[in-house]
Amino acid sequence: MQLSSLALLYNLTLGNNQLYGRIPSEIGKLSNLQFLDLSLNGLSGPIPKAIGDCSKLISLKLSGNILNGSIPDQIGNLINLQVLLDLSHNALVGEIPSQFSKLTSLLVLNLSHNQLSGSVPSSFQYMLSLISVDVSYNELEGSLPDNKAFHQASADSFFHNKGLCGQMQGLIPCNSFSAKVHDGKENHRILFYILFPIMGLMLLLCALVKIALISYNKRKIIIEELRECNKDLFSIWNFDGRMSYEDIIRATEEFDDKYCIGGGGYGRVYKAELPTGQVVAIKKPIPMEGNETIDEISFRSEIKALTEIRHRNIVKLFGYCSNARCMFLVYEYMAKGGLANLLRSQEEVVVLDWTRRVNIVKDISEALSYMHHDCVPPIIHRDITSSNILLDYDFKACISDFGIARLLRPDSSNWTTIAGTYGYLPPELAYTMRVTEKCDVYSYGVVALEIIIGKHPGELIASLLADENAPLLKDVIDQRLSPPSNEVAEDVVLVVMLALACLRSDPLSRPTIQFASQKLIARKLPSHLKHFDDIKLPQLMNAEMIG
Repeated sequence: MQLSSLALLYNLTLGNNQLYGRIPSEIGKLSNLQFLDLSLNGLSGPIPKAIGDCSKLISLKLSGNILNGSIPDQIGNLINLQVLLDLSHNALVGEIPSQFSKLTSLLVLNLSHNQLSGSVPSSFQYMLSLISVDVSYNELEGSLPDNKAFHQASADSFFHNKGLCGQMQGLIPCNSFSAKVHDGKENHRILFYILFPIMGLMLLLCALVKIALISYNKRKIIIEELRECNKDLFSIWNFDGRMSYEDIIRATEEFDDKYCIGGGGYGRVYKAELPTGQVVAIKKPIPMEGNETIDEISFRSEIKALTEIRHRNIVKLFGYCSNARCMFLVYEYMAKGGLANLLRSQEEVVVLDWTRRVNIVKDISEALSYMHHDCVPPIIHRDITSSNILLDYDFKACISDFGIARLLRPDSSNWTTIAGTYGYLPPELAYTMRVTEKCDVYSYGVVALEIIIGKHPGELIASLLADENAPLLKDVIDQRLSPPSNEVAEDVVLVVMLALACLRSDPLSRPTIQFASQKLIARKLPSHLKHFDDIKLPQLMNAEMIG
């Protein structure tokens, strides 16, 4: 089937496959395409200019290929791009197109790990919606734009370039660079750096006003068309912030307590039913102690993480609102709520039978395996707890709360301050202060054990090997349920064995999450551990696990 025949296609996601060859120019005929993901393949050749004809795109991800040539100016025509533009980890050359400044609604821009040269266009200062930018590992030089996203970006976002300068973290101030020129050329430099930018700025302002008017009129048409077609009326990416804000305010009656379904140190969560009947969850951060503003770093981290990753076991972010009146995040609604609440409830815990508990552990392992092994760079969650595992109506588990998540960069030391939830933190963080994927592995082990025994394992973890009279496994598992039998019993034993391996004090001896996920899928248990009633916990700790 030719791409040009798929004129009504809305979402084309082919990431993380083994596709090769060139991106066909027919891609430009997909006039209704809003999400395009061709990342993590073997695609080569230049990015087709025709991609600029996909005028309704709101997310474009081409990272992790071997695309070459320059970035086509036509991408600047995608004025509806809002969620993400990711061209990282390719072999792109040339300058960053100044036309990118027309992407005034864009949230996340990643151009890292290419061979881009020249300077970052100063017109990027008008990309006021940007919350995350990464131009590291290129050959860029010169000053960076006066833009909030650039000022608030970490030093990692600018590493390994030819000579970037500015008032940003980790960069040399531009006035410290000395230019060796002849005195006779100094006047020309003054004319170039003063008069030309002023003229360019005037032309740019005129262009931006025109673009804004076109975008506004087009957005109004799209909104009316979607209303008529009875589409999903709550995709914040498709509407302006004002409408999104008003929809939520009406649905929650200005965040009335009767709509609150949960809360914690991060803020409060509300349930909102929109006029279309769609139900969403709203997380409204609370001000930090002694401060009237919320933790904007966590707010941006959550948005950055959840706009770059998609997995059936990671909670979906529909959008967000950020303005002077209010800030909140909008997620898919998980009908069964948090895993921790279900485990604590004496009345409702019985719905979590052994099969569902094993499946929940599998869901968590698959999500973490995707984050650790399929994302470039890997993503470390850093706060895997039973409170951050949400369940939908069918008890499918999803990982939530990415406010302190971190990209694991191979070229960085990944040092950090201690962050997360005590009781789930690995012991090595107390003295190494270094984030690795094995931090998540340890937390995963705590949660997996908690799911099986029905409560936080607490002192059980430290006392298992020391106690010669260690209890039988059947006496430790959640006594509120009848003991598991047959294959389910073997699955429970396998979960506990993997959990205990993940809790080893030496992080290097812990298995990877990918290994744990594969073991749970294979469902192979050593023959000497198949008599459930006779198994003692030390047997499972001493079981041979090759990580």
